[in-house]
Amino acid sequence: MNIEELFQFCQSVKGAEATTPFDEVTIVMKVMGKMFALIPTDAERVSITVKCDPEKAIRLREKYSCVESAFHMNKAYWNTIYTDGEMPAKEIKKWITHSVEEVIRKLPNKQQQQYDGSVS
Repeated sequence: MNIEELFQFCQSVKGAEATTPFDEVTIVMKVMGKMFALIPTDAERVSITVKCDPEKAIRLREKYSCVESAFHMNKAYWNTIYTDGEMPAKEIKKWITHSVEEVIRKLPNKQQQQYDGSVS
C-alpha cells in the first residue's frame, strides 16, 4: 500500500479524524479523540503504526519481518508495519481495523455506545 491508500483507508473509518499534533509531517489518525494510527509522511519507507492486543502484537512481529515494535510508543501495544514488506494490503487493513477496535474497547461504556450508535 502506498501512503495515499493508507490515509484513504484510515479516513474511511467511522468517526476518523486526521490530526497533526506532533509536527506537520506526521498524521495521527484518531477516533473518539484517541489515536488509532500514526502515518509519517516524510519517511523513506512507507509505514503505519497501529495499536494491537499485546499477545497479537508479538505474534505479528514473529510472523512478518515488515512488522516492528513501534519507536517512541509503548512496545507492548503498538506495532509499526512497513507496507513494502510481505504483508498484503488486505491484512494491513485488517490490523488498522483491529487498532480501531482496541481503541474503542478501552473507552468507557457510554463512549463505546456512542461510537456504536446506540446512545446519542
